[in-house]
Amino acid sequence: MAQFLDLIRDHRGAPADLIARLTALMADPEAAGSNPGTMIRHLDALAFRLDSDGAPGLAAQAHELAASLAGQDGDRWTLAAAEARLRDLCANERFAEADPVIARLRAADASRLRPKVVQVLMDRAWVCELRGEAEPSIQYYRLALALGGNEADLITPDGDPVAKKIKNSRRFQLDALIEADAYEEAITIHETTRHVIGAGPFKSYTMVAAATLAGQPGIRYAELRPRRPIQEPQIKFTETPPPLTSEPGELEAPAQYLALVEACHAFPRSNLVIKDDHLIYDLAAHPRRRDVLLQDGVNPDQIVMAAFGDRRALVERPEDSLSIEAGLSMFGLQSRNYGHWFCEFVPRMLAYNDPRCPDGIPLCIDDHMPATHEEVVRLLDKRDRPIIKLPPQPVAFGLLGLAPVPAFFPFEMKPGRRVYDTIWPADILIDLRTRILDGARERGALSGQTGRRLFISRKAFAQRQLINEVEIAEALRPHGFEIITPETMTFLEQVEAFHAADIIVGSSSSALTNGLFCRPGCRILGLIHANLAFNFRGYTSFIEAGGAQITFLRGQTVSEDGHAFHANYNVAPDDILSALDRQASHKSEQDAPIKQQPAQTIVGRMIEALPFARRNGP
Repeated sequence: MAQFLDLIRDHRGAPADLIARLTALMADPEAAGSNPGTMIRHLDALAFRLDSDGAPGLAAQAHELAASLAGQDGDRWTLAAAEARLRDLCANERFAEADPVIARLRAADASRLRPKVVQVLMDRAWVCELRGEAEPSIQYYRLALALGGNEADLITPDGDPVAKKIKNSRRFQLDALIEADAYEEAITIHETTRHVIGAGPFKSYTMVAAATLAGQPGIRYAELRPRRPIQEPQIKFTETPPPLTSEPGELEAPAQYLALVEACHAFPRSNLVIKDDHLIYDLAAHPRRRDVLLQDGVNPDQIVMAAFGDRRALVERPEDSLSIEAGLSMFGLQSRNYGHWFCEFVPRMLAYNDPRCPDGIPLCIDDHMPATHEEVVRLLDKRDRPIIKLPPQPVAFGLLGLAPVPAFFPFEMKPGRRVYDTIWPADILIDLRTRILDGARERGALSGQTGRRLFISRKAFAQRQLINEVEIAEALRPHGFEIITPETMTFLEQVEAFHAADIIVGSSSSALTNGLFCRPGCRILGLIHANLAFNFRGYTSFIEAGGAQITFLRGQTVSEDGHAFHANYNVAPDDILSALDRQASHKSEQDAPIKQQPAQTIVGRMIEALPFARRNGP
């Protein structure tokens, strides 16, 4: 025993050497002596001294020596060793070696110590995050989550659940690495945390448009409409037309096609389609790709994680896929949003009704779509195709049919770029309108009524709220307006309401796209906030393809929390009534008969006097 104590008391060398000599000494039963309790107390004191001197790794070794002496009663010291070891590994950023230590601290006897360690890890993660040290921050959060048992109440100081914080921080890293063309490094760091966020392993794919693969094995491609010009819309305001700050959309529509892709993978609630080493995604392969902020694989309700470079993308390799023999894609990013549904997805039905699309292939939709979306599909389908509702799980398709968005329609532009205001091609919209109205008539859904005046309520939505909607509704009621809430109506009820209307007032939102079904000459007053980057061209080109006329009345922006397009606002009721009066006066002038000018010559006056001469009049 004296030799053991003398070594602790008189050692003048490095602490690491002391631990090594103590370890060797204790391997000799005679040197260890007969009083392990005394030795344990001295090792405990040594561990405290080493930890205080900034050597938690050596302190952990001292605790481990004490545990070995204690035998079956050594849990206290193995626990102390694990806690010190974890601090040492983290301080040296050896995070990958910490998992066995976390497992020890997850044991039942660590229940009192564990919350303290979790909090230390969370604090260190936050400090590293504030310093911009992304990888240490992510790893501290990862270990805190693993030690805390993936508890839902583990929240970062800025209010994010830890798993969400890890995912968002990792995404910033991935984007930076991809920008630097470091795809392999991005794949490697993703592997260290993917299990935390429930993601699969990454693989790199080359991004291509469907047309690029035309003629290759396993791809059948047919162009249904060539590229063609789009008519520029004439935007109308109740005020002197203000200078818009958005970028006008292209005035050339892309080719419309039908592509049948064999042996591919797709992801419900996403536009990503994987075929061999290619990612088929028209928007990602567009020449304007560098200006577009791709949101696929980012939104919270999506089942796939993706990160996009200029020509390549990292996408989760599909795992645990469903298998479907054949399907036609009516699923994708933002498919449940009524506006996106009508602009991006519904036009696909024109391709799937084309004779070049084989019979019998089911239509595949996302299972979280509103019932109205399925109603639209059934109304447009001419081939009595089955409908498959896809759960949020990757799908392996034996054959998948694809059709494009009718125009270049970026979900979002990158920071610093102007908002892109897509202009929609009228030919596609006219065909859709005709088919939908014909289908509604066949089902007896169009009453033939005219003259309705509609005010569209938006009170059920948290974004782009018309703050004084109740006040506006009360001001419009005496003028014959009825208040409708489209989200509570079937699709055919919405078609009938808009088709029967002569005047419509409503927020410029998804429901207003139903203006496509209005009769020609219907007057629409689109209410909107003051933002001059709003997609005025998009609404005008979409709605006026059916013959209605929309005029925008900009109100006063109240709050811009979140996306600027979804700002809440109010509009003075008197401004609405004045705008309606001006619209009515303008229409009266248009409808008034043209007065025939008196003939200026003798022959002209003689002809006018004849009894069969044509007269203008009411």
